[in-house]
Amino acid sequence: MPTLLLLEAMGNTGEYVLDAARDLGVEVIVVTHEDVFEEWYSPTLQAEIRNHAKLVFTDFSDSEGALRQLAELARAEHVDGVVACWEFLTPLVARLTADLGLPGNDPSRALSCRNKRIMARAFTEHGIPAPLTLAARTVEEAFARVEAAGLTYPIVVKPSEQSGSWGVSVVRSDEELATAFALAQSHLFQMPHGIPLDAHVVVQEYVGGVEFSIETVVADGVATPLVPYDKFTTDGAKRAEFGHTVPAELDDASVRILQEAAVAAARALGITDGVAHTELKLLPDGTTRIIELGARLPGDHVVALMRQARGIDEAKVYVQIALGLAPDLTPTADTAAGIRFLVPPRGGVLRSVSGIGESAAVARSSLTVRPGGQVRAPGDNDARVGYVIVHADTAAEVNRAAAEAIANVTIEVD
Repeated sequence: MPTLLLLEAMGNTGEYVLDAARDLGVEVIVVTHEDVFEEWYSPTLQAEIRNHAKLVFTDFSDSEGALRQLAELARAEHVDGVVACWEFLTPLVARLTADLGLPGNDPSRALSCRNKRIMARAFTEHGIPAPLTLAARTVEEAFARVEAAGLTYPIVVKPSEQSGSWGVSVVRSDEELATAFALAQSHLFQMPHGIPLDAHVVVQEYVGGVEFSIETVVADGVATPLVPYDKFTTDGAKRAEFGHTVPAELDDASVRILQEAAVAAARALGITDGVAHTELKLLPDGTTRIIELGARLPGDHVVALMRQARGIDEAKVYVQIALGLAPDLTPTADTAAGIRFLVPPRGGVLRSVSGIGESAAVARSSLTVRPGGQVRAPGDNDARVGYVIVHADTAAEVNRAAAEAIANVTIEVD
């Protein structure tokens, strides 16, 4: 039986990977920290791991120590593949697979898939169209570099290393830039593992157009892009994601443009074995700008949407590539699926959520925060309290059904 080393299974992709491994007859060793397992994992996921996997604890904040421990463990357990379900660990996976001689990405470029400052430099070096990007350690340095580069408002300010739209702002004045810079630099350790983060703040030109996401599957250096899908975000200073629809409503030529751009970006960042999640914009003139790329599965239950809409199980594909197997990319469906997230009007204590529409198109709805739980103010993806997944024959039908399902939702917060 093949053995898979899974670094950090928290988050919604962890459950999908565990399910895929079980379906493939793969033994799984889950690696996390003892405190994280006890405090951050749901009781259901804890039981799943205890019953169907081995559990190992390590300290991911000490990357060199974790690398030594996990390399020794992998050799002792005859591990056949390594994956991560938390993007902050993808550089560690690349180093570990290279050390073990297993399928994985280029470790010398792995940090460019995680750090937006380094990513921008790699895109420039490889001629990948992306927003003009500056980096600064102080707000004074940021002002000076913006002026020297001739950037004009609006501009985008974000941390070099974060996720989930956290700390991302679209700013339109010097005052907003100073506030956004302080926010982007306010968390320099990634919880819950306490991983130290790059203190640089990234400042980018604002790019118009329409934003999409797409996954590129790369096995032994051969890249296969999947269908692009819609990424819906809020307007204003904060651009939190509030939904996705798979596939996007695009003509064939636009699909090819996005796919070719995603493949080029994956090659530029050294993706040779795995899945690359790319976010990019399509401009009115038919050109693209790559916003960012992660060497990971998509979050936000997109794995479920892709499986429902196209019959492709990205989690299974991820496991197959890690084990050196040919990924199963044959579509078995030609429909559409979407997800919309429920966000409270303000932060506080959640009292109730009501009004989710019922229809044949609603495949699943769930609360991720129970009444009585603390909720964040809108602004990033951590403010969500639940979601609705819909399924229909076409993307247009999904978008209509999703809008109807959440039209009368009321979220009460004390």
